[in-house]
Amino acid sequence: MRLVLVPTPIGNLEDITLRALRVLREADVVACEDTRRTGVLLQHYGLHKKMVRLDQHTLRRAKDLLAGYSYVAYATDAGTPGISDPGAELVALAVREGWQLEVLPGPTALIPALVASGMPTARFAFEGFLPQKSSERKARLEQMAQGRTVVLYEAPHRLQQTLEDLAKLYGPEHPVALARELSKLHEEIWRGSLKAAQEHFREPRGEFVIVLGPKAQDAKRETQNPEELLEHFKGQGLSGKDLVKALVEAGISRNEAYTLAHKADVSE
Repeated sequence: MRLVLVPTPIGNLEDITLRALRVLREADVVACEDTRRTGVLLQHYGLHKKMVRLDQHTLRRAKDLLAGYSYVAYATDAGTPGISDPGAELVALAVREGWQLEVLPGPTALIPALVASGMPTARFAFEGFLPQKSSERKARLEQMAQGRTVVLYEAPHRLQQTLEDLAKLYGPEHPVALARELSKLHEEIWRGSLKAAQEHFREPRGEFVIVLGPKAQDAKRETQNPEELLEHFKGQGLSGKDLVKALVEAGISRNEAYTLAHKADVSE
């Protein structure tokens, strides 16, 4: 079976490629996260196609649902399938089953928000949506990359809590940019501090992309005892190359980090 992942506009319906439209036109069926959302797009371009709903609740039946088709186009609600949506699970299934897989380039909220933020773009970490469970959320925040720009997605009803959590981690004056309604009529790119963002977005609307400026290396951690850092990172389940990387990012020289990691492996 041929499966093609088709990126769709995140707002402005003109943000779709000619190749994407051709695939939607030629495919036997359009599998999609929400038939209503994708239906609006197809109708806009005069495409009358059979659609099959394939979201996080029906993905377990994807093999059966798509069995009768030889050429399937897959679209999620908006943007590139596989980025913070069920598309990633469908790709894993396609790889396991040996399907012919193609992924078209196209719209995503991540890159426009990052570039328009004015933050450094040479190195950045994309964290997607933060976990909702408080313990997992706290762990993710503590592990977020230092020394590089960090990009997050967030829903409006959780924005204030996320900004509050980030202010505790980064400091209230840390620079941030928030993008909302990208490519739509009321597109907004807001820049300022985390504290000011909490004031500005008291009644947030629309899906948000949060772009955080690089976090300076924690000077306090740099002065920590290397053995204490080793135990700290081992407690997080790190070993081998991941352990070495964490020690180096915490201010330990690469040679010493390798020595400590080797010592940890031998003792276990």
